[in-house]
Order: sequence, then structure tokens, then C-alpha cells
Amino acid sequence: MLIKPGPLLAQIETPEDLRKLDSSQLYQVCTELRQFIIDNVSIYGGHFGASLGVVELTIALHYVFNTPSDQLVWDVGHQAYGHKILTGRRKNFHTNRTYKGLSGFPKRKESPYDTFGVGHSSTSISAALGMAMASHYKKDEEKQHIAIIGDGAMTAGLAFEAMNHAGVSNSNLLIILNDNCMAIDPNVGALKDYLTDITTSSTYNRFRDEVWNILGKISKFGPNAQEIVSKIESGIKASILKQSNLFESLKLRYFGPIDGHDINHLTSVLEDLKHIPGPKILHCITTKGKGYALAEKDQTKWHAPGLFDKVTGEIRKKTYETPQPPKYQDVFGHTIVELAKTNDKIMGITPAMPSGSSLNIMMKEMPERAFDVGIAEQHAVTFSAGLATQGLVPFCNIYSTFMQRAYDQVIHDVCIQDLKVVFCLDRAGFAGADGPTHHGAYDIAYMRCVPNLVVSAPMNEQELRNLMYTAQLEETKGAFSIRYPRGEGVMPQWRTPFEKIEIGKGRVVKEGKDMAILTIGHIGNYAVKACEQLEAEGIDAAHYDMRFVKPLDEQLLHHVFSKFSKVLTIEDGCLMGGFGSAILEFMADHGYQAQVKRLGIPDAIIEHGEQVELHRECGFDTEGIIRTIHTMVEVGIKV
Repeated sequence: MLIKPGPLLAQIETPEDLRKLDSSQLYQVCTELRQFIIDNVSIYGGHFGASLGVVELTIALHYVFNTPSDQLVWDVGHQAYGHKILTGRRKNFHTNRTYKGLSGFPKRKESPYDTFGVGHSSTSISAALGMAMASHYKKDEEKQHIAIIGDGAMTAGLAFEAMNHAGVSNSNLLIILNDNCMAIDPNVGALKDYLTDITTSSTYNRFRDEVWNILGKISKFGPNAQEIVSKIESGIKASILKQSNLFESLKLRYFGPIDGHDINHLTSVLEDLKHIPGPKILHCITTKGKGYALAEKDQTKWHAPGLFDKVTGEIRKKTYETPQPPKYQDVFGHTIVELAKTNDKIMGITPAMPSGSSLNIMMKEMPERAFDVGIAEQHAVTFSAGLATQGLVPFCNIYSTFMQRAYDQVIHDVCIQDLKVVFCLDRAGFAGADGPTHHGAYDIAYMRCVPNLVVSAPMNEQELRNLMYTAQLEETKGAFSIRYPRGEGVMPQWRTPFEKIEIGKGRVVKEGKDMAILTIGHIGNYAVKACEQLEAEGIDAAHYDMRFVKPLDEQLLHHVFSKFSKVLTIEDGCLMGGFGSAILEFMADHGYQAQVKRLGIPDAIIEHGEQVELHRECGFDTEGIIRTIHTMVEVGIKV
């Protein structure tokens, strides 16, 4: 079912078409674009509130600037749906986030209007500054460079590093601060309070309007008048609102705050800013979910609600006759509260993902022991290390893909000091529709090479609970990593009693005589189904859930390589340096000879799609496992 656009939106294939419209028509374009997003996301799913909140800003940017020659850099990309629709992808927008369809994020290979690939937050200012400096070097001084960043993404250190550099650069850079007080969850920290002070200062806002009227006419004055106006502007800001010096002290000229939903004022302001040289920042106030009342009211819920009835707002959920397994994130959320009730040393930490990680359960029940530190993964890890030095047991919950941003802190601040921090890596393996920027493909490889770090993965909910229980025990020393995937587990009755797991000890899922299957983590459940089907065919495969990549269960592996000449390893992670590599290293180090086949994520960027589609593409779904075993058992393989 293709969504029919409104009459003006139907005429817009590229921003050049948008720029042909009279400015008086832009309000109607905003209405039609917002409705087109609502219609599509309600039927096909995707991120919702963020793109609704920047409809006017998106249209104003493409109307005023000569894109793609002028470069727009979107931060994260949750808010870029309107941008995609206006830049030649409206007719294919229904394929957004589907297998082989449009990416849910800006992507350089997809369009020349996507100037920088994004998915992780807080990269826009650095990237846009790099582009601006390149233009300066090539003496292309007319080209504009615009970074659009949210107030949530602004909390990351990378954004401040970029602003620190931008302020002393000779760059034609405009930073748009899209301030809606939200990331996925409500923003936290001093920056949020500071921006609120700016937006609520009636004295400053009154004088700001008068100053803006002068600044908007700057291009008509001579150089001396421009210097005078600049001094007037700085003086008023310094005397009326001292907080504005946060940006100005970085030598970024600050303008705003302005209403990010007033399309006419936006276009006028942006047109003026085109003629003001040097690095500058425009503070826009927007409402996440703008134009859809329910999304405005509950912005976290409507960040990415799934399919819904656009009229009633009812979110469509599958109904089941029998109890279903919980999401792994919810098992974590409830289990950490259970453990914390018996161990007063346990603390919870997450970088801006309390609802995504389900740490919000602990934050609600034990607010003094659970911390949302904002979009700041590096800080989350080192903050956890600081807690650990004082004898506490921090559970630092970070998505696998975002843990990549704090790798130095894992090594330098935790493991070198041999501190006890429990890393819970959510969304490990394929993340699904969010695609390659969010796949947790590399954590096994990058964690297992670090000393003083246990690397583990549960095959089901019970194993997750027991690994969390084991990690917090007083006799368990050092750092402990537990990875688990996005989505549901396999155990409807998952609240099992806690049991200590011997570190480095795997378990026998099924004995067999023809070959051995070694798995790590949830993906082992595919192997269970494969073994059942193979047994019906007369192939008797043994299955071992290794639980730990580091330390490996060497006793179990000696048994495997002494008994079997054919071994299959399966992991939902990169093959290079991953679990299968660890098994091959063990085999080589101990002089064993066997045919070993590894299944996992190949040395390639795997695009977006449903998890099962991506597992199938990489050959480690149930059918892929069966095909591989047929090859190994019947005709053998070349190692």
C-alpha cells in the first residue's frame, strides 16, 4: 500500500523543486510532509517523534540552502525522515528499514544529499567542521556547512571537542541546536538545565529580538558598523544572560532561541545567517512528536512505537494465547533489582538508554542507585570504574555497538586496574532494522583480547540471570562482560532461582557421535532446532553451549577434539577474531587436527533487515546450520 502525498509534496522530487515554491506555500508543505510521515510510520513502522519535530526545520534548511552543494549533516539520523522524503526517496519511503530497502539513517551510498553516514550520536559537528575546513582549503568560501544536532546528542564529549575546535577555526560552519529536552528518554544533566535557563529567560528573549533585528541587516552595513553591532550583541548577552557564555566562550556566535516550528521566521533567520561569517550556533526550540498529540504527550513511547492506528493511536501488538518469552532487556531490568535487594553494593549505570536497557525499572525503584549519565559512553565506563574503586559493584549497561565508543576506558580505566565492573552488552549481534551502525558485531572480538576480563553470553533467560548473579558475587574478581541480543528469549517461565555458574565452564546441551556443534549465546537455540531435524535424518550431532569465550572451557574442548573430527562453531558476531577464532587457536595451540567450520558474521558490512533475515543471509539460521552440517558430514569440507 503506497501512501499518496499531498498536492504540493507530490510536486517535490528534490529540494530544487521545493525552492521553486513561494514562501507562502511552505506552511502547507509542512502540513503535507508531517501527514506523509504519520501515514507511513503508522503502517510500516520506524522512528516517529524525532522526524515530526523537525519538519519545519528540514523544509527551511532545504529551502534556504543550495543542497546538496551546501552540506547538511544530520546527527544520529532518527530525525531525517523528512529529509529523505524531500531528497528523491519519497516514492520508495515505504521500504524504509526493510530488508534491501532504504536505510533508516542517512547513508552516503544512498543519496548525494546524505553527506555523512550516521547512526551513533554526536558526530555531526566534527564531520561538518571537517567539510568546512576542506572547503576553506579549496577556497570554496561560498559553500555552507550545517550540522543539525539535538540537545541530547550535545551531551557527548565528542560534540564539545568539536565545538572547542570550531571556535578557533576559519570555517563557514553553522550548528543548529535542535532543543526538545529529549533524546529517546528525557535528557539529564547540567546542560539540560542550562538550555532551559536560556529558553525561559524573559529578559534575555525580549532583548534578543531587538538584537536579532539589527543582526539580520548586518550585510547592509560597512565593516565598522558590523563590529559595533557585534559588540552590542555580546554586551547584552553577557549582562543579561551570563549562561550564554558557555557557547560564546568557545568563540561560537550564539543566536536564539527561536521557535523551530515557525517556518517563515526560520527561513528568514537562516537566510540572514548565510551572510554572517565564521562558526555560529542557532538554538531552535522544537517539540518532539509535533503534530501528533499522543506523540507530543508521551515522547519516549512514541520515539519508535511500531505499527499503530493513526486515528485512535492504538499501538498494534501481537496477541498470543499462551505466555511468551520476555525480552532479554526486561530480564536484565528485573534481575538487577532482585540482586540489588540482596546486595547493597550493586549500582546501575546506562548512557541515555534507561528504557531501552530496562534500567528504568531500577531507576524507579532505587533512584539513588541507578544512573542515567546522558549520551556519554566513555564517562559511563570510567564513572563505573570510580564506583568500583570504592568497593561497589557497578552494572554498566551499554549497547554492544555503543560500547565501541568506550573501548579505551574498558582497557585503561577498568581492566588495567583490575576493577570489578560488570558490562551488560545489550543488542549484541544483529540489531535488525537499525542496520550496520547498530549491529553488535564486534564485542566478542574486541573484548576477548583484553586481560582481566571475563567474556560470556547466555543462551537463554535463565543463563542471563545466573551470569548476572555470578558476576556480582564477592568471590568473583575483575571485570565481567555479558552479551545478549535484542528481542525475546525462549523461556516464558524465566524467573528461575539463582545458581552460581563456574566461570569458564560450558554445558552439554546434547551428546552425539557424528560431529560437535559449539555455540555461544542465544544463537545456540538455532542449533537446538537443527539438531532435532538432523536427528530425524539419522545425523547425530553433539551440541555444547560454551557460555564463555574467555576463559574457554578447556576441559570440554579437550573432550571435543579428542572425540570428534568435525567441529562446527556458531556465533552471532564477527568471524574475524571472534568465538570461532578462539576455538581454532585452542586447536592449534594443543596440536589437534580436525575439520572446523565457522558460522557467524563475515568480514563485510551487513545491511538492515529483520534479525532472522540477516541470520539467513549469513547462513547461521536453522536451515543454514543444517546445510553446513550436511556438507561436513556427507562430503567433508576443506579447512
